[in-house]
Amino acid sequence: MKRHILLVEDDASIAIVITAALEAEGFEVDRCDSIAGRDRLLAQKAFDLMLTDVVLTDGDGIESLGRVRDSYPRMQVIILSAQNTLDTAVRASDTGAFEYFPKPFDLEELVRTVRQAIGAADSADMAEGPEDVAQGLPLVGRSPAMQAVYRMITRVLRNDLTVLVLGESGTGKELVAEAIHQLGKRASGPFVAVNTAAIPAELIESELFGHEKGAFTGAHARHIGKFEQASGGTLFLDEIGDMPMQAQTRLLRALQSGRIRRVGGTEEITLDCRIIAATNRDLEPMIAAGQFREDLYYRIAVVPIELPPLRERADDIEALSRHFLARAASEGLPRRQLTPAGAALLARQPWRGNVRELRNFIYRLALLARDDLIDVATIEPLLASESGVAARTEDAPASAADFAAALSHWLSVANPAPGRLYDEALAAFEKPLLLHALATTGGNQLRAAQLLGINRNTLRKRLAELDITPEDAAPRS
Repeated sequence: MKRHILLVEDDASIAIVITAALEAEGFEVDRCDSIAGRDRLLAQKAFDLMLTDVVLTDGDGIESLGRVRDSYPRMQVIILSAQNTLDTAVRASDTGAFEYFPKPFDLEELVRTVRQAIGAADSADMAEGPEDVAQGLPLVGRSPAMQAVYRMITRVLRNDLTVLVLGESGTGKELVAEAIHQLGKRASGPFVAVNTAAIPAELIESELFGHEKGAFTGAHARHIGKFEQASGGTLFLDEIGDMPMQAQTRLLRALQSGRIRRVGGTEEITLDCRIIAATNRDLEPMIAAGQFREDLYYRIAVVPIELPPLRERADDIEALSRHFLARAASEGLPRRQLTPAGAALLARQPWRGNVRELRNFIYRLALLARDDLIDVATIEPLLASESGVAARTEDAPASAADFAAALSHWLSVANPAPGRLYDEALAAFEKPLLLHALATTGGNQLRAAQLLGINRNTLRKRLAELDITPEDAAPRS
């Protein structure tokens, strides 16, 4: 039986190529370039599948898809778009589309997906999706590598499959977990994140599963663990590759049974949370070395999502830089603009610390730049100081006078609430100041504390409370 496909595409060259490829596979293809043409053809004949662009000659191809799917529930939909953002990917997913293809796409993969879509029966996964709340999520980038990430995110929104986010430090693994939570069916529940590498081995079971009063020395009261805190929502287990073997065993048992027991307790508690895990380590060699349980790996890696390092998505660096400048301004730092030459210089840097390093560098630029327009001449001295090419001196751009000027600018635009001036100024400037001190001293905390005129233990405490890691401030080698 011949299958009928409706192609809605206003780019004639793309439409010709897709039509030729589909007809070569034996499909019958009708073509149009507008929403009006689409509606007219749909009223004339039945189609097994519709391929539709988003931006059409007479409107947005996604906006009316809800009505189309209500009228033709058996027809599968594949969305094509050059608007390659997470917002577009989520909007496409919300329509119940079978697949979303960002342009440019692989023609063979598109044809293969058309076959799969036509052969697929309607399922629960085609139901109405979550509300479109993608606006404002801190996932930025339109590179092909990020498009693959967006597509994987949209595929897991309507289910509770366990997700393993992989990627180097600083690539934004927690942001992916937050996006899955905020856009998924558990968005109304809590998002609980725990860095398993930061918990002492002897306390990790208590932190995850909780404990009863008197379970061990110092257990003066019942403690509710992260699994229970995440009930109805999402539990994000970061750096799971650093979890001790004993805790891995208990975690595996909890995931297999769907129940936990507090340390020192007898009551079994049924779990009601989605699990998203993340690691910057290669788990397969660890499995071979007996450092990570193979059965736990297969339990958490039901859906792996791999985040690319920033060096593999250099096309996104300019957009990320402008995004962080805007965010810095919204947090009270001076409003800066990036010139094309400055953006090109940033795009050529290796950014071994990935998005986290770029973010912190941009915040330092926003704080320390002498002019509102950030150009090569502004960026190069800071790059040089952080790479050790030029030593920081009292006459360098990042002097105490620059901090004073930045503070004066902040006071003129931030409009702090009465009685909150000290707290708000400290919140705006403390983190950049600590990062600057660490970068100036090559990450040496003792020298940074001496430079700041504070106790080393005080510095360590503030670094922990502000979630500043050595990678955040480490100079590039």
